Amino acid sequence: MRKARHRVLLTPARDGVPALVRGLHNRPSAIVFLTVPDAAVTSLARQVAAAGGLPPTAAFVHCSGVLGLDAIAPLAARHAVGSFHPLQSFPKPRDPDAFRGSLVGIDASTTALRRRLQRLARDLGAKPRKVDEADRVVYHAAAVFASNYLVALAGVAVDLLRTIGWSESDAVRGLVPLMRGALGEVAKRGPDAALTGPIRRGDLETVARHLEALAGLDWKARRRQGRRADLYRMLGSIALELATREGLDPAAARRIDRALTRHVAATRRRRQR
Repeated sequence: MRKARHRVLLTPARDGVPALVRGLHNRPSAIVFLTVPDAAVTSLARQVAAAGGLPPTAAFVHCSGVLGLDAIAPLAARHAVGSFHPLQSFPKPRDPDAFRGSLVGIDASTTALRRRLQRLARDLGAKPRKVDEADRVVYHAAAVFASNYLVALAGVAVDLLRTIGWSESDAVRGLVPLMRGALGEVAKRGPDAALTGPIRRGDLETVARHLEALAGLDWKARRRQGRRADLYRMLGSIALELATREGLDPAAARRIDRALTRHVAATRRRRQR
């Protein structure tokens, strides 16, 4: 924010709410960002509201993706309140340009605050988008799929290569360019057209061999959680939907679907032995 020529006052949690209130006396129209974990947002809002002495022109904004404005309801009676959620994963150390090109999900109780938050997002190089209260949970779930679960899938792929003797660093170096290439195609063409691989080609034999190999690895590892064959099957079903929309031959799609379903029963039989 400082790089974007905004004045910033940081109030660490250890300094407490009184320090925040004192800081607002010199900045009565400031936007206060409550950058605490989601579970602490409402509690902090209550503490700040109870402290008293707050200039009525101050606005309060949380940075949660999933919480609505009701999370800071204790402050809403006297102040404009809002949310400002960057759809981005922030590296450490912080990169001042991390906002550039990202989307920021915004909501506010007043038009004036919403415009201020939109202007702030643009000053940071980001693209503001209003996310309504009723849509926030689905919006945040989409973010988890695109970020957290992408990392989880990378972990699965790295672990698979480690089972055949690769080091973690070699696996990461090999897989990350592949992931970047796939995401680049998604950015250019959308997910349906970006899909490649055996399911997109209708390559039944390869899919069946993958499932057999993964089920064998899971059985050897006695995995009761995170079964890789099950994950392959679930994601394969989603990939099959994309491929079908892109024109995969219906007969080939049915064969792939039967293979994915058939291996569910085979995997269950192994677990029961």
